Amino acid sequence: MQTAITIILVLSVLIFFHELGHLIMAKRAGILCREFALGFGPKLFSFKWGETRYSIRLFPLGGYVRMAGEDPEIIDIQLGQSLGIRLNDRGEVTHLLVKEALARAEKTGTVRHIDLEEALTVTLEDEAGERTRYAVHPRAMIVDGQDEVQIAPLNRQFAGKTIGQRFWTIFAGPAMNLVLAVVFFIMAAYVYGVPSEEPVVGGVEPGTPADVSGLKEGDRIVAIDGTPVADWDDLVSKISASPNELLQLTIQRNGDTLTLPVTPASDGGRGKLGIYPEMERTAGKVVSYGFAQFWLFTKATFQGFAMLVTGGASLNDLAGPVGIFKMTGDMAAQGFGTLLIWTGLLSINLAVFNILPIPALDGGRLVFLLIEALRGKPIDPHKESMVHLIGFALLMLLMIAVTYNDVLRFFG
Repeated sequence: MQTAITIILVLSVLIFFHELGHLIMAKRAGILCREFALGFGPKLFSFKWGETRYSIRLFPLGGYVRMAGEDPEIIDIQLGQSLGIRLNDRGEVTHLLVKEALARAEKTGTVRHIDLEEALTVTLEDEAGERTRYAVHPRAMIVDGQDEVQIAPLNRQFAGKTIGQRFWTIFAGPAMNLVLAVVFFIMAAYVYGVPSEEPVVGGVEPGTPADVSGLKEGDRIVAIDGTPVADWDDLVSKISASPNELLQLTIQRNGDTLTLPVTPASDGGRGKLGIYPEMERTAGKVVSYGFAQFWLFTKATFQGFAMLVTGGASLNDLAGPVGIFKMTGDMAAQGFGTLLIWTGLLSINLAVFNILPIPALDGGRLVFLLIEALRGKPIDPHKESMVHLIGFALLMLLMIAVTYNDVLRFFG
């Protein structure tokens, strides 16, 4: 049970910050965000804050930010339809009431003209045949029974924004995952500490050559066979090159200089003493090491995806939901620090995967923005939607194949 909760928390954190990136940049661009959802499927919990409804859904395998103009609106008002309205003190329409909500209207009539995207006007014809034109407030609500939907003028829709604003709204999701990965690696560096560059013994493994020779925690190794040791890497290099060879270590301990004989064991043809360095937790060291680990894992992730394209790796090397769940549980069992590193690695993979130029992913949407910039006009929304739908179907097939491989690998 604890493992399952850990897995759900890890995935939820990654998805939450990914979608939060989209939400923040969308709101900065003035886009109306109707819903911020964590998960898919039936709604478990929700509340409305400002213009946006925040919800948690049953299946924690994704999330979304539903922006105005991206999806068809729930309530559509047609010409010839009966419509009720409510007005504010300035005579602007604040509520457009349809169907069961008509009874709560101040005025009613038949719709003869309506523009809720640009002109923001509605013309109603009363029973006497008289037509009246009303200005509609930019944040007016369409009411259908108990349901209310805020109207979305074109300048509040995703499609109504500049290419730059749309680019950053899309890119902010993967970017947030990269930032999150840095945070996790910095946290892991603090938990474990950062290996010191100084040739000072941080600990001795019992029963190893170092233990037998009398090396102790805190000893500074200053020379090997009379040759000065510059730093920890230099120490490791000299020891590794001398398996099964008697060495004379010159050390400093509590102000005294001692010489200890030691013979490194052979481990795969490399010398090994059985010591590890001191671990530092200063802010500068931890942050620097966290960024270094982030860069190392990010490069490796890009190289891994490149190998899939060039044929250097196969689909059998990919892990799907089952594999990720299994490995997350394994990492959690190894300790909090290991889980932090694993979560950072997952966050990088989520970011890199999402910016791949594949339809239905953030990267695919960025490609369409690039094409729009080159053409000077947007691609037909219906054609773009069809391409994304095909891409989504292919991704689902890929997920099924990878999940099948996961089941065979871990349970077959």
